[in-house]
Amino acid sequence: MEAKLIHISSLSQKDKGPTFISLIPDILSQPGPSLAKDLHALVDTVVNQDSVGLVVGRQVLSELVKILGEGAIKDVDLRKRVVEDTLETVQPRIVSYEEQVNSLRFQLADLLEGEEDWSDAARVLMGISLDSGQRSIGDAEKLRVYVRIVRLLLEDEDSVQAETYYNRAALLVHSANDRETLLQFKLCQARISDYSRKFLEAASRYHELSYVGEIDEEERRHMLLAAVTCAVLAPAGPNRSRVLASLYRDERTVDLPTYNILSKMFLDHILRPSEIKEFEKSLKPHQLAKIAISSNDKLASIGNDEGVDMDPNASTRTGPSTVLDRAVMEHNLLASSNIYNNITFRGLGALLDLTPGAAETMARKMIEQGRLRGSIDQVDKLIWFEKSREEDDAQGKAGGLGEVEEAEDTGAPFTKRWDTQIRLTAAHVESIVQHLTEKGLVTFSVQVK
Repeated sequence: MEAKLIHISSLSQKDKGPTFISLIPDILSQPGPSLAKDLHALVDTVVNQDSVGLVVGRQVLSELVKILGEGAIKDVDLRKRVVEDTLETVQPRIVSYEEQVNSLRFQLADLLEGEEDWSDAARVLMGISLDSGQRSIGDAEKLRVYVRIVRLLLEDEDSVQAETYYNRAALLVHSANDRETLLQFKLCQARISDYSRKFLEAASRYHELSYVGEIDEEERRHMLLAAVTCAVLAPAGPNRSRVLASLYRDERTVDLPTYNILSKMFLDHILRPSEIKEFEKSLKPHQLAKIAISSNDKLASIGNDEGVDMDPNASTRTGPSTVLDRAVMEHNLLASSNIYNNITFRGLGALLDLTPGAAETMARKMIEQGRLRGSIDQVDKLIWFEKSREEDDAQGKAGGLGEVEEAEDTGAPFTKRWDTQIRLTAAHVESIVQHLTEKGLVTFSVQVK
């Protein structure tokens, strides 16, 4: 082979290209070890021999890249080895063979992705020069490459580096018209939000994608499940309640394994440890990440517990340990606000499995952030929950009972709330009895004395 290459190198420039190209089929017909060795010799000659020339080198290398891309080498491992060796040989003169190198990198990325070697495939694509002076690369092609890199990195849960390339893709998405690329971008967007623990944003995006008809039905079900999971992990508050309501009203969620915890969260029921453990099994590693308690919160929890006669059986936890832990505690705190008018620090601590001081710290944060309506009485060590007027009105109309007459304003808000609750309960009972009577399930007899 070396003698042939030396002889061809001595030919005239117009004969070198066709003669070098005619060697490629002969080399590819050889067994594995000889094939790799002779291809290396051919590439090294046309690329690094000054006597061959740049024009001939590009012509021969382009033909080789084309033949490799058509699957001339059936053995995947051998093809991968040949592509890697060719890239290594061309590397010193990559500026002169940029287009051919990019094509080889795409082929190598395909091979690595087929072997589920996600990170290496992403690194190969990162090496592609998209801002080249040799040829103009459109924004649509750049977007496809960036989205593919993000998708590969997320498969290996490398969300930090994935976010870097996602930001590059976000600058180009406005110019994209390809529906498939846009859907892949939106999915990457949802997954980045998920990995960044922006669960509320991720839930909305997953739910939106679950309605897209072009996506496979099984994939849409998977996205719906991811939307429910993210909604459960999101911080408790009005925004999460809206997302939970949207998911709860979606008839497809009834068939999901997480429907039980979704319904309990939407209906503001307190979650029990057994239900949480069952849900925890379905979470991904990044959704089970440990969260650190700030030094200020630790000090506040310890300081607030001073002077309190601690029950020996009481919890000694000073805060949630995981994302799920925090989400469940905040939900149970919000649910308790619908049950109680007020609760002691110790009582809330027992409910949340926290020290009284830590329970107060969590309630204070939620009140500060507008996610919980209430006030804290540190003298009596009580948390007072407030119920908005809109919620009262909504409850009065929820069962189709119409307006509830206003009672006389006595100036005592808790007495007034108690009276309203009695009126609502009586109205509900009357509605139920009326419904049963219409169905003939209840009859009344009048005794005449």
